[in-house]
Formats: sequence, C-alpha cells, structure tokens
Amino acid sequence: MTPAAISRRALLLAVGLVTLSGCATLGLEHPATAPTPTPTIDRPTPTAKAPNRADGSTLSDAQAREALITETDLGPPWTATRGAATWRDGLLKASTSAGDCQRLLDALYDDELLGGPPRVAVGLDDTDTDAQIRFQIGARRPADVDGALAWLGGMPSQCARFTATTEAGTLEDIQVTDAPLPDVGDVRQGLHITVAALTRDGDQLLLTMDVAAVRVGTDAFALTNGGLGDVPNDATQAAVQLGALRLADVRKQGRAQV
Repeated sequence: MTPAAISRRALLLAVGLVTLSGCATLGLEHPATAPTPTPTIDRPTPTAKAPNRADGSTLSDAQAREALITETDLGPPWTATRGAATWRDGLLKASTSAGDCQRLLDALYDDELLGGPPRVAVGLDDTDTDAQIRFQIGARRPADVDGALAWLGGMPSQCARFTATTEAGTLEDIQVTDAPLPDVGDVRQGLHITVAALTRDGDQLLLTMDVAAVRVGTDAFALTNGGLGDVPNDATQAAVQLGALRLADVRKQGRAQV
C-alpha cells in the first residue's frame, strides 16, 4: 500500500471515530437494556365497612356496651343497680282495655320502648330517692325505630288518661303527657307518665316515670327514669344528653377504625 493510500485510510478512520463520538454526545447511542419503569398502583379509596347486623348497626357488641351511660356519668347519688325496682312488678304489670294503652304498659314493663328487646342495657339507682334509670341500646333498623318513636309520640293523645288494674287487684289512674327532650340525635320522643294507685288496704301510691327514646344515625337508645313520688327531671335530661353524645362518639370512633 502506497503512503498516499495509508494516509487516506487513516483519515477515514479518524472521521468515523469523530462521527461515533458525536452520536454518543447527542444521546443517539442507547444502552443494550433500558430500566423497567415502576408500575403505578391504583389504590381504591377506602369505603365504610358494610354493616354485618340485620338492624344496620356498624357497632360491635363491645362498642354497644361502651355507648351505655354509667353511674360515673351521672355522679352521686347514682350507683349501679341492685336489681329491678319493686314497683315494676307491683304497678307496671297491669292490664287495661283502653285501646293501645296495653301496649304502652307492656313496653314499659318489658323495657321494649323501641319495639323489641334491647341489644344491651344498664340499670342505675338513686340511693336518695329509690328512683331507677333503665338505659338501653336498641337492636332495630332505623325505619323500625322511627316507627316506634312515632307510636310513642301518639300516646299523649291516644292514652292521655286511662285506668288499669294490677295482678293484685290495685286500681290505677294513669296519665300520659308529652315531655320535651334536649335537641340531640336525629329523631327523639319524650313522655311523662304518672300512675296513681289505690291499694285494697287503702294505701295511695304515685309512680312517676320519664320516658325518652332517641335515634342517632343507624343506632338508637331509650331510657326510663321512674320512682315513687316526685322524680327529678334533671337526671332524665342529663342522661339523654350524655347518652346521645356517648353514642355519637362511639359511632365516630367505629368509623375511624374502618
């Protein structure tokens, strides 16, 4: 090969190197394997846990018990109950022929103000007056609770005053009036009931009862505050207020844990 040919070949090799170097500089040369992009994971928005109870409640049994009020909430003289008050069997277990009023007496005696057995319940006694509060969390669907509240709301007109007779033969004069409640919950109904009784021995008895029922979302509670003589209404108002706040708080905690 002549010196001239060698020079031309060297020049061509030099040009080729420059061209390749330029391609690499411009980013036209790609690696043999490219990194695999990380896939984007579509995370669905969490949804509320579906109720697993026929009544629609999302509360567990432990949460339902937590929603009950206690003697600590009301303070002295209220204490844990010592058992059912004697006046329950003596005065509430009675019969009447006055229309739907028998249903009211049965609901009071059986603690089924919401139209069915309670899910959980607690009793509190006032050691000063022997009054007793019965507080329960219901186990019925919201529509059924609303129906029970509407029925209770009709009692002051349907059963404003009627007579009943106990199993012992005691004649009772019963009066039912509407009672205001704190503005809590979604739907509420209050009643004030007095039972004036004259025993066969000539003893006069007066049973006073406050009744309250409140629905909070898909859950509800009911209570009675009763005793012989005058029963202070402030305990009823406090129990309703505290009960609604307690139930709403437990429901909120339950949703946060979903």
